[in-house]
Amino acid sequence: MEARIENFSTWISGDTGEALRSQVEHLLKESQFTILNFMEHHFEPQGYTAVWLLAESHCALHTFPEENKAYVELSSCNIQMYTDFIVHFNQHFHQPLSP
Repeated sequence: MEARIENFSTWISGDTGEALRSQVEHLLKESQFTILNFMEHHFEPQGYTAVWLLAESHCALHTFPEENKAYVELSSCNIQMYTDFIVHFNQHFHQPLSP
């Protein structure tokens, strides 16, 4: 087996915080990732960060409510789950923002 990590990252507009956390977690589960742990932090007065530790690597979410956008990043050593996540992500979030 070749050691390989696939990386996906993008900016999205709209939803922030809890709603977006729920959507990303749903996409991870839909793509069959194994969630080992989850950590989140709510910033004052606004902003949100979440990290999922996956058996297949990790996923992170960072919101920027003052700009009405969020950053999503996934690293994975499982190419099939990674590909499935991107397909589901693109179906759910029709137009990611450019950096």
